[in-house]
Amino acid sequence: MDKNSERGDDLDYRHAPGTRVHYRARSRATDLAAVGRLALQLPGALFSLLLIGLLSRGLESATGIPYGIALGLWLAAGALAFHQPSEALLARYLLRLGRPLPHELAVLAPVWREVTARAGVDGSRYQLWIEESEELTASGAGGHLVIVTRHALESLPTSQLAAVLAHELGHHTAGHSWAQLLSWWYTLPGRLARRALAAMARSGRRAVKGVPAYAVVGSAVLVALLSYQALALTFGLPLLLAALPFLVAAVGRRTELRADRHAAALGFGPQLARVLTAEPYEDGPGLLGLLLSPHPHPRTRLHHLQRYLEPRGR
Repeated sequence: MDKNSERGDDLDYRHAPGTRVHYRARSRATDLAAVGRLALQLPGALFSLLLIGLLSRGLESATGIPYGIALGLWLAAGALAFHQPSEALLARYLLRLGRPLPHELAVLAPVWREVTARAGVDGSRYQLWIEESEELTASGAGGHLVIVTRHALESLPTSQLAAVLAHELGHHTAGHSWAQLLSWWYTLPGRLARRALAAMARSGRRAVKGVPAYAVVGSAVLVALLSYQALALTFGLPLLLAALPFLVAAVGRRTELRADRHAAALGFGPQLARVLTAEPYEDGPGLLGLLLSPHPHPRTRLHHLQRYLEPRGR
């Protein structure tokens, strides 16, 4: 007997194959959390646009390729987040995912059909993928990717598997998944540039070891004075940019709680709570780590799920 059959099927199937399913007229939306994610990534996207523009100018000077072609291709590439064949290539070759095998699809397909039928969503619009991971979770990406870890597929009862799938469907229907992918793509050049600068800074620190202390202190004072002048001239905008990672993480936590509500509203609140309590809580990463984490602590998620849980004593 394989692991899937040993696990058992405890899902309450309310929509048997062949029954009529009513789809909502609008199965997708863009909530405030998705809009907030895009807005907070705008400075990084503009910085990336500047970098790509400069590289396009350099490419034009070196090869004669018109400046607008490279820039236009980069801008247009974001639309691939909604093109299913391109998403399949992204899943297979960049994310290293695999399509469900027949025996895996035999478990996933009816569970996914039940989840999407309860939500009034056409489940055939989405692609199911398997990730080789030991985590008990699922994730969503792009416009149509629903990713389940092999450990979750083989270990979770079908009702709890439905709960994590309903959570990911909530990310898709609220626009969180495509907003996250677009944010990742359009800020990628800026992130790569920051990593290059950080590597240069580390090399610079190693080179400073033989420099007299008074020179290091003098340079630090000069940098501080220049930074103060920059803050004065820009009305403190760099301080706002420094707060962006905390704001982005806060929006990420909000999207997770919103997806939890979506799953609970479909009737999977108790099952989702069991998934959250399946593994013992680890000590937190500290206040700074919590503020920079895009995922709420499991206790926070359970607190917000309380009103969806079955009353005790019944």
